[in-house]
Amino acid sequence: MVLDEKYARLKEILAAMESAVVAFSGGVDSTFLLRVALDVLGPAKVVALTATSPTYPEYEFEESRRLAESFGVKQIVFESNELEIPGFAQNDPSRCYHCKQELFSLCGKKGKEMGIREVLDGSNLDDLGDYRPGRKAATELGVRSPMVEAQLTKTDIRELSRTLGLPTWNKQPFACLSSRFPYGTEITAGRLEQVGQCELILRQMEFQNYRVRYHGDTARIEVAPGEISRLLEEGLREQVVSSFKKAGFTYVALDLQGYRSGSMNETLDE
Repeated sequence: MVLDEKYARLKEILAAMESAVVAFSGGVDSTFLLRVALDVLGPAKVVALTATSPTYPEYEFEESRRLAESFGVKQIVFESNELEIPGFAQNDPSRCYHCKQELFSLCGKKGKEMGIREVLDGSNLDDLGDYRPGRKAATELGVRSPMVEAQLTKTDIRELSRTLGLPTWNKQPFACLSSRFPYGTEITAGRLEQVGQCELILRQMEFQNYRVRYHGDTARIEVAPGEISRLLEEGLREQVVSSFKKAGFTYVALDLQGYRSGSMNETLDE
């Protein structure tokens, strides 16, 4: 299918729904889905639901609030602490399942309270090619992924977002901070804060794609291949090392493969 056909199919899928709760983080995918759902169903029939937690940086939450306000959509915010979910902090490969199980359960509960039939998430076709245990939770709880149904890829969504004038069309990918830890490494509030603080440093330095992966006393930095040379500039490199050490790391390493989504999954068997 060409892009116009996929977009038309997405709107057909949404139009067949009476109302919807959109799990909304303010990222590229959920922002696009929310915008199209509002265009098709109208603001009276769409609710954005956002969960705050230690794994979700404050600046991401504030951006979701600004977007929801600009869209004129009702945003419901609830506090979720994944560290209290059994099995989450232990960080086995099913960690994301536990988190999404809680999130989508809350979305479904809130939807029923408001008389809303459908719960939607922002998964796209590319997500099916990676290890995504959260997809199992979505399936079990009857959550729909309209962009998967319409066969929209991440590239498609960025292009359509640009066409619609959405400020997120070129936003860097974001996954919750728990994805920065190797499977089997316990996730704690202190470690989340440490990683979040270091990623904020890279954000303030205006790197476009970055991750800070936690390996005990070592921080492994991923930036886009085209940004590696900038990170190695003498003054900037020294500033990064100094800041990361102040955050609690003993060693600061650069991953020469560069930024890639889901790099922690590289240790998993097929």
